[in-house]
Amino acid sequence: MTTVLLTGFEPFAADPTNPSGEAVRLVGTGWDGPSRLVTEVLPVTFSGAADRLGQLVELHHPDVVIATGLAGGRDAVTPERVAINLQDARIPDNSGAQPVDVPCVPGGPTALFSSLPVKAIARDVAAGGIPSRVSLSAGSYVCNHVFYVAAHLAATRPGMRAGFIHVPWDTAHAPEGRPALPLSDIAAALHVAIATTLATPADISIPAGSIH
Repeated sequence: MTTVLLTGFEPFAADPTNPSGEAVRLVGTGWDGPSRLVTEVLPVTFSGAADRLGQLVELHHPDVVIATGLAGGRDAVTPERVAINLQDARIPDNSGAQPVDVPCVPGGPTALFSSLPVKAIARDVAAGGIPSRVSLSAGSYVCNHVFYVAAHLAATRPGMRAGFIHVPWDTAHAPEGRPALPLSDIAAALHVAIATTLATPADISIPAGSIH
């Protein structure tokens, strides 16, 4: 049986909730297969999130890892295409750590691409009426760190695919004036991401670039 590991994050900074973690819980509650789904809400700490992700991979041997996180200010679900080997924290993480110009994996490649079908995911999520587009930057905070570590783990495990999806605020908790989607739509997008990944061994070739 194919195993999928789906992760989100706990709240961070002054935010009372994190829609990535809430959506992952919602997906897990309503999961009916046929693949085995493992869900986890990770801490928003550089060391803790990466360590826990590694433990989950060792324990469950997933075929697919889809990590998710909040990108407050974005108006769409955005599968990330590339992770950079850089921790450069604008604000401290939830443990107070604030690494600056530190590699995610010492000696690792400068960047690693997602092995998820990011273009197909964005296409299929958008086809369901939920805004979605490919992103070319996951930032340099804990989201990018987890993405890079997941991609690095996948590179050492034949057959394992891994990537990251950023989600916007959910409408019930978004700061005033910020773009948001219903939590049910965010969870539905993650369902689509899983289904598309399992059905698409190689990504489609369509334009999904950006000029800025």
